[in-house]
Amino acid sequence: MEPKPPPSSSSPSSSSSSRNDTKLAKTTDFFPLTDDLLHNILSRLPAVSFASAACVSKSWNQLCNQVLSRPKLTSALSLDPSPKIAVREVVDKVLAEPIRPHFVIASVGSGFRLYEVSRLISRRLGSKTPLIISTSLGVIGRDANTDEVKEVHFFVKWISFGGDLSDDDGSITAEDDNYGIVLTVGFVPGLVVDVVPLLRPTKEPRNALLEKFVTDIRDFSSSVSGGKSPVGIILFGMAQEGLVDMKPILNILDYAMPKETVIVGDERGRFLYRSRNESQNFCGSAKYFTDAVALVFARDRNRDYGNGNIQFHVALSNGVSPVGPRYKAVSVKRNCSDHSTWLTAKLEGQQAVLDGQRILNDINNALGDHVDSSDLYIGVTKRRNCTIRSEKPRLITSLAFHGVVEGDEEYLYVSGEGIRTGDYFQFYRSDPEAAFHSINSVSQKIKNLKLDQNQKNRSPEIFGGLIFSCYGRSEPFFTSNTDSGPFVENLADVPFAGIFCGGEIGRGPTSLIEEGQQESPLSCCLHVYSAVYLVMTCTP
Repeated sequence: MEPKPPPSSSSPSSSSSSRNDTKLAKTTDFFPLTDDLLHNILSRLPAVSFASAACVSKSWNQLCNQVLSRPKLTSALSLDPSPKIAVREVVDKVLAEPIRPHFVIASVGSGFRLYEVSRLISRRLGSKTPLIISTSLGVIGRDANTDEVKEVHFFVKWISFGGDLSDDDGSITAEDDNYGIVLTVGFVPGLVVDVVPLLRPTKEPRNALLEKFVTDIRDFSSSVSGGKSPVGIILFGMAQEGLVDMKPILNILDYAMPKETVIVGDERGRFLYRSRNESQNFCGSAKYFTDAVALVFARDRNRDYGNGNIQFHVALSNGVSPVGPRYKAVSVKRNCSDHSTWLTAKLEGQQAVLDGQRILNDINNALGDHVDSSDLYIGVTKRRNCTIRSEKPRLITSLAFHGVVEGDEEYLYVSGEGIRTGDYFQFYRSDPEAAFHSINSVSQKIKNLKLDQNQKNRSPEIFGGLIFSCYGRSEPFFTSNTDSGPFVENLADVPFAGIFCGGEIGRGPTSLIEEGQQESPLSCCLHVYSAVYLVMTCTP
């Protein structure tokens, strides 16, 4: 059967088609798709559709660039026990609006396998975006389904793994029910972001490559910005089971980076990471362990100044207060088997040497009613020369906290190493009243920053925040959702996320130690019973 010829121009169907074309033309003329209208439509698209729209034409791409002309942070939390469902919920939420991922941070409970979460996230967000996935002691954020703010503390259960803890084989115990994830995705035009690992050779397990770590960070910053100093560093350590001491790492970073470089993070956990630079990806390497990993933010020398100037701000809610007089360490012994220090001391200005029991008796008397309700630490003032390679040594004075274990008629026993004869120290106790007071102070600072934003044309615009809070700030120390208060009360529409840590890292342009707790400004990068707040702003 031969095919029918197409309708002639005089056929009824042809006339109908002509009338429809004319009607469509008139309709198009009546409702033109202006740039403003198209901009409005594009700004409402989910991220995947938005990315496809940017590839339609040059004009659409320009409009997409206008939609994403400002920095953006988006995050979501899910407590679903299924990693597939939890990852789907948080990824769907963060990709519900236009965004181009410049970095990804995911924090999960120990009941989730890191490799599985990494695979699920990479499938949706791509395999080239710098990524850090860590196991945390709890998560803070807005629920992906209800938008409710939640602070969730996980059950503390450190799992001992041999070898490189960052090489997580997923062998978790069946009864581990720490399920949950908080996902944060950032778009930071004007900055370049990458992951830099701190490596330790497997054949020399006690020698972390600290100088190389600092040099790698400097080299990355120099390669993209022309300067050695990044804007900020988010650091995740592997100080689990005492395998890695983060204090020397933070000391060398404090020495090498100017005060303008903000450093925040979590001292203790497990992690996986992916760098833009493939040569930096050593997860699962037989040659290296990874002791820490840094997400580094450096200025882009090729940035478009129309995007504004991104800055990081740090605030601290301090959770400890000093107790008793100052002491001077006399006899100091290091116990390598459990990474502790044994010491005797004498009161500042006196000659009598005191054993651990005598020291603790005096401190317990000073504690009074708080003797059974507080955790004890000693804050040690350390004066150390620091240098990198051939650079001139510089004396750094820092405050380092060591948990008090016990005392007997011989020694005072404290956790951690690095204390020397002649170091001065003072006792500190966990103090919810001090913490609550300092949270109010943080809230006021953020409020003032917001007021400046509303009153001045060129004041910083707040676009996101992160919280690194001590796991000990759970009930009965605090009621629920206390640490997120400064963001919730002042920045209801600003995305934020956070985690509970085994040691909170915080260092900024000014001293983070509260006034009245020190005789002279000290550098303190690793805190206890504190909450470190990172506020991200962009100045037009």
